[in-house]
Amino acid sequence: MIADALPPATAAELQQIDTRIEQWLAEQVDQNPCVESVERDTDSGERRWMIRVSSEEKGMFSVWFHLRQRTLHVETYLMPSPEENLAQTYEYLLRRNLRFYGLRFAIGSEDAVFLVGQIPVQWVTEAELDRLFGSVYSYVEQSFRPAMRLGFASRFEG
Repeated sequence: MIADALPPATAAELQQIDTRIEQWLAEQVDQNPCVESVERDTDSGERRWMIRVSSEEKGMFSVWFHLRQRTLHVETYLMPSPEENLAQTYEYLLRRNLRFYGLRFAIGSEDAVFLVGQIPVQWVTEAELDRLFGSVYSYVEQSFRPAMRLGFASRFEG
C-alpha cells in the first residue's frame, strides 16, 4: 500500500490531523442529517471515532475512523455471516469491490462482512473525509439489501 512507503506521521502531525477530523465531525453532526452522533474512544488511548449513521436501506449503522501512525482506517459492519447462498453472496460482494474506490468488502470476526478501507494520513483533508464517508454511506446503501437477500434468502420469501 502507498502508506507503507511514506514516513510515519510525527506526534505533532497526528495532532493536527486529529484536530482536522474532530472539526470535520463537528460539522457533520451540525449539518449532515444522516449523522446521528459521534463518539470518541477515550478509553483505549487510540484515536478512534464512532459515527452513528441513519440510512434508508439499513436503518442505522456505525462507521469507525481509526487514526493510526501511517493511515486513517475506516470500517463499518455490513451484515452477519450469510446463512445460505454463500458462494453467490460472496461473488456479489467481490464483484461490487471492482466498482469501489478506496474501500472493499472483507470478512471479519465470526465471518461477518465489513466494508473497510484506509488512506495515508497525508491525504486526510476535509474533501477526502467527505469522499470517504460519502462512499461508505453510498456503498452500504447500494449493497446491503441485495447482499441480505442473497445471504438470507429464505427469510425474504413469501
